[in-house]
Parts: sequence; structure tokens; C-alpha cells
Amino acid sequence: MTTFQWLLLLLVSILLSGGGVFAVLRWVDSLRRKDAQSEAARIVEQAKAHSEAELRTSKLKAKEELLQQKAQAEKEISELRATLQKRELKLERNEDLLRQQSEDLRKQERGVETTQRRLTAQIEAYTHRSAEMTALVEQQQQALQQISGLSREEAAQRLLKSLETELEQEIGHAILRHQRHMTEVVDGKAREILLTAIQRYAAAHTAESTTSTVDIPNDDMKGRIIGREGRNIRTFEKATGVDVIIDDTPGVVIVSGFDPVRREIARQALDTLISDGRIHPSRIEEVVAQTQTQIDEFLKRKGREAADEVNVPGLPERVIHMLGRLHFRTSYSQNVLRHSVEVAFLSGMLAEMIGLDGDLARYCGLVHDIGKAADHELEGGHPKIGADLLRRNGAPPEVVHAALGHHDEIVTEYPYTMLVATADACSASRPGARRESLERYIKRMEELESIATGFEGVEQAFAIQAGRELRVIANSRQTDDAKAAKICREIAKAFEQQLTYPGEIKVTVVRESRYTATAR
Repeated sequence: MTTFQWLLLLLVSILLSGGGVFAVLRWVDSLRRKDAQSEAARIVEQAKAHSEAELRTSKLKAKEELLQQKAQAEKEISELRATLQKRELKLERNEDLLRQQSEDLRKQERGVETTQRRLTAQIEAYTHRSAEMTALVEQQQQALQQISGLSREEAAQRLLKSLETELEQEIGHAILRHQRHMTEVVDGKAREILLTAIQRYAAAHTAESTTSTVDIPNDDMKGRIIGREGRNIRTFEKATGVDVIIDDTPGVVIVSGFDPVRREIARQALDTLISDGRIHPSRIEEVVAQTQTQIDEFLKRKGREAADEVNVPGLPERVIHMLGRLHFRTSYSQNVLRHSVEVAFLSGMLAEMIGLDGDLARYCGLVHDIGKAADHELEGGHPKIGADLLRRNGAPPEVVHAALGHHDEIVTEYPYTMLVATADACSASRPGARRESLERYIKRMEELESIATGFEGVEQAFAIQAGRELRVIANSRQTDDAKAAKICREIAKAFEQQLTYPGEIKVTVVRESRYTATAR
């Protein structure tokens, strides 16, 4: 075969193969179209089925919601219906009440109208009577003017003058009556405040007396205390400033001195020397110096304890030291430091009851007797000494004035001075605060009873409450109530004239009638 034939054969083969491929492709494409159409139909059917299911579900939900809304609406309608029924009942009750009230108002209106008519008639009658009385008064005035010969103005002046005199007398009586009433009220209130303060501070009062004797083991110790040619005792007296009395009294050495602090230093120093056994001038001076230091610390501690007890902080050291010295000072067997603490408490409570500063009142009461710690060293009474001491140490003017005037020796400028004076009197005069000797106590009790039994009609008299009260038994046959009251007053006046006593004495007269019969 020639080359041309081969080429033609190749070309024909190529064309044949291309037609087959084209046919195959068209067949494959037709197959794809059929699958796509079937898939599309299937998807459409699924979509229709799904939409129908969703539609059914939506319809069911809509029906359920509709049923729920219907039930809710029915419930609300029933509640509204019940509410309306209640309101209708309430309105019916209100209408009944309004009808009743309107009926009552009509009744009241009828009553008011009746009362008005009656009052109108009475007013007319009173007006008529008033006119008649006015005319009658004018006639009487004219008759009185003709009889007395006085004009209307002169009679009015005399009448006014008479009325002024009567009013002045009535005003005077009213003033006196109110003064007596106010005095009773004020006295009662003051008594109540004092009693409340004293009851609130019910402290046990111990009256400590400073001892001035020192026990020794044997009489040989007296010679050792005196020393060779008396040098030991002279050294001791010079170092302490006290007198040592050694007499024939067995087992006792007496320490005497005006200053209670020095006397206490001497007592403790002598006690230490006796216990130690070494008694010579150098040892005496050493022991006295040590004891004095100890006593100074003790005094400061006592002063601080007293200040802390009454809650008065910030006192100067000098004032605290002088307060401590009051621990060894007594007044009528009453410890002055404890007395000052008691006065501080009472002053504070009294001040708080009447609206004053309780802290300042306690300060005033605590240091009011501080001058007694140095009254044996300086000239003047303890109020002046204490006031000078407090003024030099920067105390407030109320405190200085309270120390200076608590015994009513000056004009009172501050109310705290009067409070301190009152508390001082309460502390000093209450039963048991200051001791008396047994003989003096018994004598005073006998005087009270003897004075009372000296009156006619008194059968018995008993002094009680440490002489603060006297009970008198009157004879019921010889006395009546009026005479018993007179006897009571006369006994009180006799006490005031014949006796001297702190505070007051209450006299109570008892008149009793007794009848006894025996049944047989």
C-alpha cells in the first residue's frame, strides 16, 4: 500500500473512533440526566412529605396554644367574675351603710332643728330678762345714788378700790400658798436626790486609826534602842522627827508625833530595826531612809488608787502624793482618804442627777480635804491650805473654790461647791461614819430618852438608829391626837435648845389605845 492509502486509512479510523466516543458521551449524558431527574423527583417528594409533617405539627401546636389561651381566658373570666361579685356585695353593703347614715343624719338634722328652736326661744327669754335686769339695775343705781349722795363715777371708784384691796389680799395669800407648796416640793425633791445618792453609794466605812506603839520582844531591847548615853534614840528622833517614849510599860515602846506620816515612818523603821537587831546610828539613818522611800511609794500608790477608784485621771504628782498622806490622817476616827473618796462618789452622783458634770464634781469631792495633809505644817485652816495647793498645781477654778468653801466660809460662786458641802455633810453625819467613845454615846442616848420622858403624858421613850431617831410612847388616856402632835413638836424643840448633835433627830410619837376582854 502506498503512503497515501495509509494516511487515508488512519484518517478514517480517527473519524470512526471520534464518532464512537461522541456516541458514548451522549449515552453517558443521557444516563446522568435520568438519574438527576429521578433524584430531583425524590427530593421534591421528600420536601412535600416534610412540609406536610411540619404543617400537621404546626396545626397541633396552634390547637394546643388555642386551648391553653382559652383555658387561661376562662380562668381570668372566672376570677374577674368573682371580683365583680365581691365588689357588688361591697357596694350593696356600702349602699346600706349610706342609707343608714343618711337616715341618722336626717334624725340629727331634725334634732338640731328642734334644739335651735328651743335655744332661740331661750335666747329671746334671756334677752327679755336681761333687759328687765338692766332696767332694774339702773333703777337701783339711781336709788343708791339718791340715798348715798354719790355720783356714778365716785361709786365706781370706791367699788374698784374695795376690789383692789380684796385682790391684793387674795394675791398675797396665793403667793404664800404657792411658796409653801414650792418649798415642800423642792425640799422633797432634794431629800429624794440625797437619799438616792446615799443608797447608791452604800460603802462599808472603816475608821482606821494610826497606831503609835511598837511591840518589843523583851525589855532588854529598850536599852539597845536608847544606846550608849542615848545616842541611838537621839539619832532616831533626829532622823524621823518624832519623840520616842520609853517608860516602864512592859513590851511596848511609844512613838509620838504630830505628823501621822512621820509617825508611821518611825513606827515601821523602829519595827525593822528591832527585827534586824542591828541598832546603831549609821544603821538607823539607813533604815529610816529606806522606810521613808517605801512610805513615799506607798503614799503615791494610795493616791493613784483613790484617783482611779473615782475615775479622776491626770492629777499632778504633788496632788497624788498629798492624797496618799490622807490615808494616815483621821478626823473623829474617820479615815480622811476614804471620806474623800465617799464625798467624790456622792458629789458625782448628785451632779449627774441635776444635770451637771459628774467628772468635775468627783474631782472636787476627791480633793476637797487635801489641805488636811499639810495643815499641821502650814498656817491657816485646811480649806485655805488645800485651795492654795490646788491653785499652784493648776486645778480648775471650780475645784479650788470647792476646797476653799466646802465649810460655807465664803460666798458660793460655783454649784459644785454646794454639792461638795452637801456630800461632805452626808458622809460625816450619817450613822456609823464617825465613832464616839462608849461613854459619850451612852450619855447622849440617856439624854435623849430623859428629855422625852420629862414631858407630861409620855410613858416611854426609846432612842434608836444610833440616836438619829426617837420613838415616844404616849399615854392614850392622858393625851389625844392634838396633844400628841404638840408633845412631838415640843420634844423636837427641846432637843434643838438643849443638845448639840450632827445631822438631825427624828421624833415619832405613838399614841395607842388597847382594850382587852376575856371570855369565860
